[in-house]
Amino acid sequence: MPILVSDTSVLIDLERANLLEEMFLLPFEFAVPDLLFERELAGELGDRLLQLGLRIEELTSVELRRATAVNRQYAQLSVPDTFAFAIAESRRWGLLTGDGTLRGLAITEQVDMHGVLWLFDQLADGNHVDFDRLHSGLGRLFAHPRCRLPATEVRRRLARFARG
Repeated sequence: MPILVSDTSVLIDLERANLLEEMFLLPFEFAVPDLLFERELAGELGDRLLQLGLRIEELTSVELRRATAVNRQYAQLSVPDTFAFAIAESRRWGLLTGDGTLRGLAITEQVDMHGVLWLFDQLADGNHVDFDRLHSGLGRLFAHPRCRLPATEVRRRLARFARG
């Protein structure tokens, strides 16, 4: 089963959309770096994610060196984000991110990368979640003041989910 390494933003977005549990219905395994888990997810949310099947991954020494190099080159990236990138790149796993800089780096380095809207598409295309729930979840996420998803893409999906 393919493995996708997630940054925190994707998990938070799915929680805001009330679709976090449904993510684990998809035919993927989901992982985060240990540092990301400890710094950003530990507690109630982290416990819930572990129960759902989230994997916590330690970086190898080579991956740690790569993450450090990426952090020096892209100071705007958080250390947990560089850890997620290093794991995805090294292990040839997919990367789930909502961070624009991290997305750009993934494209440059040819790391398979997707965002939260892609997950909505996967949930819809695989008939894992009914369109009404996808519509309400995406609407809730889009209405959040910290949402930075592209409005055109969100509206396109909202229209699709409204039509059923």
